[in-house]
Amino acid sequence: MILASASPRRQELLRLITEDFRVIPSDVDESVKGNVALYHIPAYLADKKAAHISALYPEETVLGCDTGVFIDNQMIGKPQSEKAAFEILRTLSGRTHKVITGCAIYRGGSRVTFSEVTEVEFFPLTSEEIHAYISTGEPMDKAGAYGIQEKGSLLVKRIRGDYFNVVGLPVARLYRELQSFSRN
Repeated sequence: MILASASPRRQELLRLITEDFRVIPSDVDESVKGNVALYHIPAYLADKKAAHISALYPEETVLGCDTGVFIDNQMIGKPQSEKAAFEILRTLSGRTHKVITGCAIYRGGSRVTFSEVTEVEFFPLTSEEIHAYISTGEPMDKAGAYGIQEKGSLLVKRIRGDYFNVVGLPVARLYRELQSFSRN
């Protein structure tokens, strides 16, 4: 299997399913063209990544993934500055948002795509708490400006859904989808 992602978190989580994979990150343009519904964007981008790598390795099973954070009918990406991270975290403070991970599995001429949704509720956060978290450096490379598996866990009041989905890979669902895919 090929994982079309450089994310160390996804690599670690995929090892819960199999050790038999290699990493070949997709460098496709992640802009969304056309009329893609907001909550379908992660699956769309996962499909784009998997298709790109699958075209290079058509006989291999290829997994593409993308995770997005959604609130107020907007997708929140990775912050480009500490100021942007502060604004994102202030928006999430005391509220519930959705984390959606899209996955696409390709092999030969076959493919399957799916999304998993997890709701995450944050505690109300003070400006001091937000600045302290930003000072760890964690928010800067993560969609939604936090990592639930690190110090960002201190911001989270509760989740509804798959914890691993918030980290970046819905492990249990992916396991079942891969089993079903390999039987077809």
